[in-house]
Amino acid sequence: MQFLIIYLYVMAVGFVAAGVLSSFVQLVSGEPMRFTVEPKSILDSLANVLLRMMAGPAILMRNAWRGQIIQRRPKIWFGVAYSRAAFCST
Repeated sequence: MQFLIIYLYVMAVGFVAAGVLSSFVQLVSGEPMRFTVEPKSILDSLANVLLRMMAGPAILMRNAWRGQIIQRRPKIWFGVAYSRAAFCST
């Protein structure tokens, strides 16, 4: 039971960290983060990939929420995206 509580806490901290990072990038750049990476240089591309790895759960949940509300996707896809984001946030 204690392991489950710790896991849920770590998962929540991961979601919050990804959301804060994604919101900060949106604040600075003026547009929401996406999974696309435009190759400019090797160092810039590597930094972009690392940034998207850290903010991945927030990007994934934003895309899943938009798919659920705007595109009327089935609810099972939201559940799959949530479980994937939960796995990535730990």
